[in-house]
Amino acid sequence: MEKENTSTLSPETIFHRMFDNDPFSRWMGMELVSVGAGSCTLKMRVRGEMLNGFGVAHGGITFTLADSAFAFACNSQGRHTVSIHCSIEHVAPVFENDVLMAVAQEENLGNSVSNYAITVSRQDGTAVAFFRGVAYRKREQW
Repeated sequence: MEKENTSTLSPETIFHRMFDNDPFSRWMGMELVSVGAGSCTLKMRVRGEMLNGFGVAHGGITFTLADSAFAFACNSQGRHTVSIHCSIEHVAPVFENDVLMAVAQEENLGNSVSNYAITVSRQDGTAVAFFRGVAYRKREQW
């Protein structure tokens, strides 16, 4: 797949411009593992206040981690990009102190719409969620 970074800024610079102005992702404890054109990998540790009444991580925790990786991946191509549809399948429980890794990969880069697949796994490599995202690519450059 052809990569198209239309900005003069690197994916790393774009990531930091977004992340530095994203208090929720920082509050969640997300850390950058890697970012490139059309991809992003984030990790975070699940804290006690992220658990639901069943003692497992609230589904919104994995959704938010995947959604952030999705946002950073699709913006890495150099144009301001926003989500227009997201979905998630939770396939395994997540517990306190699990370290989650979200790997976002571009599947299709269109002129106005792009598609991404994000897998969220815990420290032992077990997949816990599969997230799909569709993004709208604005004309505005980073």
